[in-house]
Amino acid sequence: MGREQVPVVREVPTRPRRDTFLVFGMPLIEEEEIAEVVATLRSGWLGTGPKTRAFEERFAAHVGVPHALALNSCTAGLHLALDALGVGPGDEVVVPTLTFAATANVVCHVGATPVFVDVDPVTMNLDPAAFEAAITPRTRAVIPVHFAGRPCEMDALVAIARRHGVHVVEDAAHATEAWYHGRPTGALGDVAAFSFYSTKNVVTGEGGMVTTARAELADTMRIRSLHGLSRDAWRRYSAAGYQPYQVLHPGFKYNMTDMQASLGLHQLAKVERFWRRRDAIWQRYNAAFAGHAELTLPAPDEPDTRHARHLYTVLLDLDHLSIDRYAFMEALRLEQIGTGVHFEALHLQPYYRERFGWRPGQLPHAERIAARTVSLPLSPRLTDEDVDDVVAAVARVLHQERR
Repeated sequence: MGREQVPVVREVPTRPRRDTFLVFGMPLIEEEEIAEVVATLRSGWLGTGPKTRAFEERFAAHVGVPHALALNSCTAGLHLALDALGVGPGDEVVVPTLTFAATANVVCHVGATPVFVDVDPVTMNLDPAAFEAAITPRTRAVIPVHFAGRPCEMDALVAIARRHGVHVVEDAAHATEAWYHGRPTGALGDVAAFSFYSTKNVVTGEGGMVTTARAELADTMRIRSLHGLSRDAWRRYSAAGYQPYQVLHPGFKYNMTDMQASLGLHQLAKVERFWRRRDAIWQRYNAAFAGHAELTLPAPDEPDTRHARHLYTVLLDLDHLSIDRYAFMEALRLEQIGTGVHFEALHLQPYYRERFGWRPGQLPHAERIAARTVSLPLSPRLTDEDVDDVVAAVARVLHQERR
C-alpha cells in the first residue's frame, strides 16, 4: 500500500501563532529525576540493580499486583508475555487494528499469526463482539489495547476469553493511571505491558514494565528477560559475592537499567499530579472545541472508569473541510504546533497486506478513524499559554479550511 499523498498547504498569510515550535509529546523532567540520575552515575551501578528493583516494587503497588518486571520497552514486555504463555507457530492472537505496530509485530516474533479485528467507532477500543467472532480453534491469546488511555471493556473481553480458553495480554502502553470499574489496568488479564517511552505518562526515555498476579508466569518472564539465566544471575555481581548461574532458556536481553529506573522512580511518584494537569488541559480542549462541527471530540468517560489522559485525539469531519488530515497537520505545523497520528490502520500496512492478504474495507470503523484522527499536544509540561496557542491555531485552521 502506498502512503497517501500529502497535499500542498498554502502558506498562512498571517504570522504563525507561535515564535517557537511546540513539540508534540515533550515530557516533563524535573530536578528530582536529574539528581537521581546523577546519583546513579556516581554510585557506579549503572545496570540492573537496586533502583530497578525499587521501581518494580513501587509499580507493582501502583497496579495492585504482586509481580512487576522492569524491561527496556513495552514491546519487550508484550513479546516476553506471549513467549512465556507458550504462544508460538500455528497459534493465532487477536489484535485490534487501531494500534501501534509493536502490538502485532510481537505476535510475528513468536511465530504466531496476528488476526486483526475492528474497533468500537466511539471508544476506538477493541470491540468484544468482533473479538469473539474472530476466535478459532487456533486462538491462544488476545491483546486488548487501552487506546489513548481509555480502558477497554475488560469484563466482557475477559469473560469471552475465559469461555474459549484464551489468554488475555493487556497492552497498557497508554494506560498507566487508568481504572476500569475501580480496578487498575495492568491487573485485569493474565499479564500486562506498560510503556515508559519519552512521550508516555511515566517516562524513563526508553523502558517498560510487565505486571501479573501469576507467580509462575512472573518467574518465567524474569528468567527469559535476561538471556534465560537463572534468577541468581541478577545478583551475580552484588555485595553478596559472585553467584554462579545456569542457562535455563535461550532468552532475551530485555532488562531495564538503574539509569532508566532513576527517572521512573520520581516520575511514578508524580503520576497523580501529572494526571491532574493533563486532565485540566483535556477539559480546556473539550470546552474550546465543543462548538466546532468539523471536529468529533473524544467520547465521555464511562461510569466507574478513569481515562489515563494519554492522548487527546480528535476526528476531522472531512466533508466539512477543504483539506485532508495530513494537510490539516501541515497547517498546524505552519502555526508552530506539533501533532501526531494514532494510528494508521495496521492491517493495511504493506507487510500485513502482503503477508496475510488484508484489503481495504474489511475493518471499516478503524479505517475511517485512521484516515481522520489527529492527536493534539497533551503533556504536564504545557503551560496555559501553550494550551492557548493550540486552541487558537486549531480554530484558525478550521476557519480557513471550512467548506
